[in-house]
Amino acid sequence: MKQLLSLLSLLAFTVSLFAQTIVGTDPENKNVILEEFTGINCPNCPAGHVIGQAIYDAHPDDVVLINIHTGFYANPSGSQPDYRTEWGAAIAGQSNLAGYPAGTVNRHLFPGWGQNTGGTAMSRNYWTTASNQMLAQPSYLNVGVEAIIVSSTRQLVVNVEVYYTDNSPAGSNYLNVAVLQNNIIGYQSGGSSNYNHKHMLRHLLTGQWGVPITETTQESLYAGTFTYELPEDYRDIEVVLENLDVAAFVTQTHQEAISGNLADITIVESYDYDAAVNFVNIPQTACSGEMSPIVLLKNYGVIDLTSLDFAYSINGGEPATFSWTGNLAQNETEEVTLPMIAYDATDNNIVDISCESPNGEADELPQNDYFSADIPGSQTFPTDCYFGVQTLGNPEDITWSITDMDDVVIIDGGPYDTPGLQLAEFSFPETGCYTLTLNDASGEALSGGFYIMTDSDTELIWTGEDFTGITVTAEFAHGMIVDVEEIIIADNITIYPNPVTRTANIEFTLNNQSNMKITVLDMLGKSAISLYEGIMNSGQHRIQLDASNLAQGIYFVKLQSNNEIITKKIMISK
Repeated sequence: MKQLLSLLSLLAFTVSLFAQTIVGTDPENKNVILEEFTGINCPNCPAGHVIGQAIYDAHPDDVVLINIHTGFYANPSGSQPDYRTEWGAAIAGQSNLAGYPAGTVNRHLFPGWGQNTGGTAMSRNYWTTASNQMLAQPSYLNVGVEAIIVSSTRQLVVNVEVYYTDNSPAGSNYLNVAVLQNNIIGYQSGGSSNYNHKHMLRHLLTGQWGVPITETTQESLYAGTFTYELPEDYRDIEVVLENLDVAAFVTQTHQEAISGNLADITIVESYDYDAAVNFVNIPQTACSGEMSPIVLLKNYGVIDLTSLDFAYSINGGEPATFSWTGNLAQNETEEVTLPMIAYDATDNNIVDISCESPNGEADELPQNDYFSADIPGSQTFPTDCYFGVQTLGNPEDITWSITDMDDVVIIDGGPYDTPGLQLAEFSFPETGCYTLTLNDASGEALSGGFYIMTDSDTELIWTGEDFTGITVTAEFAHGMIVDVEEIIIADNITIYPNPVTRTANIEFTLNNQSNMKITVLDMLGKSAISLYEGIMNSGQHRIQLDASNLAQGIYFVKLQSNNEIITKKIMISK
């Protein structure tokens, strides 16, 4: 349900909206999360849409529909619209689907109903019965969700509460928050050129596999707030604010969804005072024990922003403060470098930054005033290394340098004349913490390229993370010890079959619980598929790779756990 509020009632509304408990505390049955895998060139998919809609219409308060355009039938041809997302292939891959349309009900395995043995993806004739079975099962948690959309600035603020009516059998659950869109008019095989697409997945606010909920015992309450600036379009498909839905659901692993809900969404026009920490540039790894965070401050408020107070801390230490002054009109931004703050660099460093009192007034949308991030400590690098940067489209905009603790440059590079992988050999001159600064003046973050550190034998020892904007930094330790975790991944990774024709299994063992990121890279180092991102428990794991959308050739599977990276080569053969 969506409402449009007048400007006069905004402040009172905002204070009250997120000030009360929004989740029920009485035991409830599970709600259905029906993820339907579909595509615009799939002639049988409209029949699947009808079945899904009928399930929702029969239980409108207990069913969440998520239509995911992925796979062969979702590939646009010519002038056809592109409804795919970066998330769909991985979700479909874990379902072990064999045809379209396919659907999973709460990602649950219904024995004998899967399109493939052991798979959760079912053909459409099973969805209704599976949904009815799920609705009859008790849930050990309830999910409540509310959202605000500020139409003038396209801000989305989502408040989620999860209440545990019983103990979860898992130590951690995962919260997923999805942005969906209805009434997208476009081509559909088996339908028409003016087909009404509904419940279409547009974005995942919580990433590929959600964020962990660590308190999962009876009567525990999780509360989380997520903010996001909605774009004008996704892949040239207009984002119409009035047609959006927000869904929140909790999974026990990344496979089994327990329950979820659609948000009550309220649309407001604007606020007078609304300053935001829009983005923060901090090192990807840390060892120096000193930091000057760079904040991208944005004024979402109607009134020009002239002053703002910042507070920031690392690892829960004494907060530092900074008072900013300037002049920002609505939707204008400014980079603000906060004064240096000292801390003890450890394996994991938690940075917290907040702002308040725009122009000395109360911020009318405080949910976007906060930033928190984890920075892992640096591993120790050998004396002789290579730094490599791969750019695909704008080599003339790429520059980089590595400096010592006195800001003396020990090596630098760029701009470049041609795209491709540029490797530069160098040596760390002495013990210390060094800083890599990589700049892409185009603001395109290497246009999908990558950057790495290798040893003297060009064996990969570190890969930089994806970044947004113009500049990214990382700190490298040489000859000094930072309290970095022991190696997490056991060296018994197997990928089979290899060569891969359609699907493959990636099996490995974790020695300890770890934050894992698993991706498939092409020969240029560009991410081709995101397979997994989130917390994994210790023990054996199997991840399924769906290679049906990959062209024939050589690829690399990259497993990243904290500061450890392992890559394995695979061959895609069609």
